[in-house]
Amino acid sequence: MGKKIKKEAEPPPKDVFDPLTIESKKAATVVLMLNSPEEEILAKACEAIYRFALKGEENKATLLELGAVEPLTKLLTHEDKIVRRNATMIFGILASNNDVKKLLRELDVMHSVIAQLAPEEEVVIHEFASLCLANMSAEYTSKVQIFEHGGLEPLIRLLSSPDPDVKKNSIECIYNLVQDFQCRATLHELNAIPPILDLLKSEYPIIQLLALKTLGVVTYDKESRTMLRENQGVDQLIKILETKEWNDLHVEALSVVANCLEDMDTMVLIQQTGGLKKLLSFAENSTIPDIQKNAAKAISKAASDSENRKLFHEQEVEKCLVALLGSESDGTKIAASQAISAMSENAGSKEFFNNQGIPQLIQLLKSDNEEVREAAALALANLTTCNPANANAAAEADGIEPLINILSSKRDGAVANAATVLTNMAMQEPLRVNIQSHDIMHALIGPLHSANTVVQSKAALTVAATACDAEAQTELRNAGGLEPLVELLRSKNDEVRKNASWAVMVCANEELMAVELCKLGALDILEEINLSVSRKNKFSEAAHNKLLNNHLSLKYSQTGYLSSSNIISDGFYDYGRINPGTKLPPLKDLAFQEPSDLRAILLVNSKSSEVSPPASMEDKSSDVGYGRSISSSSSLRRASKEKTNAAFGSPTEEKSEPASGRNTALGKGTAKEKASRKGRGKKEEEKVKEEEEVLAVPKLPGEGNYDKEWYPPADSDFCVYVYEVTKSILPITNIKEQIEVLAKYVAEKMGGKIPKEKLHDFGWELHISELKYQLKSNVVPIGQIKKGTFYHRALLFKPPF
Repeated sequence: MGKKIKKEAEPPPKDVFDPLTIESKKAATVVLMLNSPEEEILAKACEAIYRFALKGEENKATLLELGAVEPLTKLLTHEDKIVRRNATMIFGILASNNDVKKLLRELDVMHSVIAQLAPEEEVVIHEFASLCLANMSAEYTSKVQIFEHGGLEPLIRLLSSPDPDVKKNSIECIYNLVQDFQCRATLHELNAIPPILDLLKSEYPIIQLLALKTLGVVTYDKESRTMLRENQGVDQLIKILETKEWNDLHVEALSVVANCLEDMDTMVLIQQTGGLKKLLSFAENSTIPDIQKNAAKAISKAASDSENRKLFHEQEVEKCLVALLGSESDGTKIAASQAISAMSENAGSKEFFNNQGIPQLIQLLKSDNEEVREAAALALANLTTCNPANANAAAEADGIEPLINILSSKRDGAVANAATVLTNMAMQEPLRVNIQSHDIMHALIGPLHSANTVVQSKAALTVAATACDAEAQTELRNAGGLEPLVELLRSKNDEVRKNASWAVMVCANEELMAVELCKLGALDILEEINLSVSRKNKFSEAAHNKLLNNHLSLKYSQTGYLSSSNIISDGFYDYGRINPGTKLPPLKDLAFQEPSDLRAILLVNSKSSEVSPPASMEDKSSDVGYGRSISSSSSLRRASKEKTNAAFGSPTEEKSEPASGRNTALGKGTAKEKASRKGRGKKEEEKVKEEEEVLAVPKLPGEGNYDKEWYPPADSDFCVYVYEVTKSILPITNIKEQIEVLAKYVAEKMGGKIPKEKLHDFGWELHISELKYQLKSNVVPIGQIKKGTFYHRALLFKPPF
């Protein structure tokens, strides 16, 4: 037998790699393993990367730098379930990093992530896929991608998941998505309200909070409010508010209720079930500022509807709002003021706030918080509009001074609101006088210069309401308010232009202001506006007419016409016709020019050049208007009306003459008449006559300094004409006869009746030239003209005798 030979073991196949266990402490090495074709290696590499990413933001950034994101995206669709699960878990964590989010958007992996939300996938994949989407949906571009890839429907389905993390991630993602209108519309179509309402019953506060936040957004839409009401959502919201243990949810719950109250049917439902009274009591008695604020906001939103205001008034919401004004929280004060503004549309509420509410709002005007002051001013503006009683209440609560102080606020809304309240107050004369005493004109200068059109409009309206008398208008002019007011006429805003025109019309009611406004270009701007069909308005037309009617010298030069209602006063001058847009030179400038071949400027003036101006007219303006007192001719006209009813030459008539208020040759004429009746001698009559002649010699324009106080040259002859006409012609009761007698009188004073064939011998031109060179001026007083043609006679016929 042969020797037993030992059998040798077979060597391993040459083409098989022996198993190798690798332990790597380098993230870069593990990232390289992501490209392995082996499921086991991929699964373990993903598991290691997940644990690494969990440790912090720096590790997430490291993985991004190592290029881990791109190979991981390919693993989201891997055939092996474990690999796919681990890759999804990684993205759930990595997606909180902003740079990773950006890269994921570029790689367009949203479809792959949303695919992991399929019902057949296990819960852990649902959890991390929804977490990834929740992180991604914080940015607009990602929201669009999620919506376009149909992510909303599977997210809504997952709201019913048994896993709380899946619910939390899903509702958070939905909350981010519904910020977009299109997503909200789709949410309604997918019947999402019931599952969201179910989340309110969750034992996890974060899920309840996110559900309320989502409802707070989606209930902006009426369809969602209807669905919420039909699914008993209102009852759930009221229950949350009644549960003290859920006070961390009350603020958000109130936000949803605020939206629901905008819907009339929901409002009625809440009112019928007693929820409205509970809500008001809850708001009034709560000690949490945010809850009070949101409750007031809820009332404010709901009060935009008239029926809701009625229901609120029946529930005495005003008491709740007045109580909230006393809160220590500025946010609550603002919200309560805004709610009062909304409720002020209700007449009953307006009346309630007359005694309670307005005094508290006045106190808020003094707050250091600009927003509080603005909201309080808004409430007062609404309460005082078309309500004199509330305007009085605001004034009695010492509201005028703080309102005027707010006109210098940096917040445009506050300024506009304060101006509105002051305008409402100024509708009553006693209050207007009170406002004027607080230097309102200086306070309005800033708002008139504002760049905000609402402020400009309200400020101009306040000027129109307060600058109703000569003293206030003078203050406005001295404060520099006319320039910005005139500039507002150029505004492209219709409301600003209208209110500025209104203010100019009010200010132009006084002649001196009308002249000043014309100097600033108001008339030119208004002419331009009125030529435009789209820009003109009734006030611009009225302002233009008012300016011309109170600057008759300009009107006569522009139109060549004065109506019967246009009362000529001292200082009127006929310069001759000028073209539209041409400036009318001031009388003072014309008076200081040397005589020339130009047409004579005809002056109507019954005042002596020696007369001192009244104290209220001490302004040294270069224009003639500011060197004169109130019109003597106007005084004559008023006096003549009184005399018309008296017998000619009666004692009453004699006594009334000196009361005309003029220290002129007319007064001397009256004295002379009295002296002759008392049997004074011829010498005394001659003495009086000499005095008249002295007064008749005007002060030469060239004499004295131009800068000194200047008055138009006196015209004693014209004073005599006024006196004679007042005595003998005005008492005639028959208008036709009065006109005829006056016309004959004028003709007699201007050279008498001249036949047409002898006009060339009349020599009126030479006479006027002689007067110009005698006076050393182109300005000729009308009374000194003894030979006058048609336009001289027409002007002499016009004054209000």
